[in-house]
Amino acid sequence: MASLHVIASAAPGDAGPSLALPAGWRTRVGSLRRSVALVLALAVVALALGWAFLPHVFSAQSPFETRVALRLRPPSWAHWFGTDYLGRDVYARVVHGAALSLKATVIAVALGLAAGCVLGLLAGFSRRAVDDAVMRAVDVLLAIPSLLLSLMVVTVLGFGTVNVALAAGVATIATFARLMRAEVLRIKAHAYVEAAFGSGERWFSVLRRHILPNAAGPVLVLAGLEFGAAILAVSALSFLGFGAAPPAPEWGTLVAEGRNYLVRAWWLTAMPGGVIILVVLSTNSLGKTFERLRLREAR
Repeated sequence: MASLHVIASAAPGDAGPSLALPAGWRTRVGSLRRSVALVLALAVVALALGWAFLPHVFSAQSPFETRVALRLRPPSWAHWFGTDYLGRDVYARVVHGAALSLKATVIAVALGLAAGCVLGLLAGFSRRAVDDAVMRAVDVLLAIPSLLLSLMVVTVLGFGTVNVALAAGVATIATFARLMRAEVLRIKAHAYVEAAFGSGERWFSVLRRHILPNAAGPVLVLAGLEFGAAILAVSALSFLGFGAAPPAPEWGTLVAEGRNYLVRAWWLTAMPGGVIILVVLSTNSLGKTFERLRLREAR
């Protein structure tokens, strides 16, 4: 059989026979696309982490130095992302702002992961009354839009990068709690867990040896997916003015600073906004890749 199937249409005026790739080739093309997307996502995330931890390696210019003579210069070889209304290099500010934005994102995801897992374990591993009480509290959190909940928390805590991170983390607790509870209930129904209880093992031993190792995979995958959402949440709160005070170059603050110059200097908003979009899409791509690998191993 030929490797290519020629499908000829008998309709009049047809441009000619069309070529269709066989199923094996379509699978290879799809795998190649996913591989290229994965490499690009890894490169973007690695670059963002390099900006966060080694900003001086990627930008020799100061993010705070003002040069009025160079104000509102468009992107060029000298200033890759252009300059702002005070003549500061936008690329340098984006690079140095990665430390604030990404570290705040790590704090937010860590808080949501830790608190959500504790609540999920408590709900799934306790008696019915405790489970009902915890899950009703989680339902209340889920009923409030995440951005509104973050705004409520940051209003109580006050302004600052750490407070923005805590506010964004509180909004993710309910998601982690529901997933952890579902995983605990699923694993508890397995025969080996019942056999462990039947053999006299204590609940803490069963939790450490059987529940946590098997529930960790889906929860960590969710943490990877929530990382991108946390970047958006932290940037949104910074955009609204709840982040670090100027001239701190948080990504959301940079977008907010450029909104008054959209007509004259589009790059002030487009460049940091584009970086946020690329990093979020890359982290989501990595999270979905890890999820596919986990499901493949589970089969």
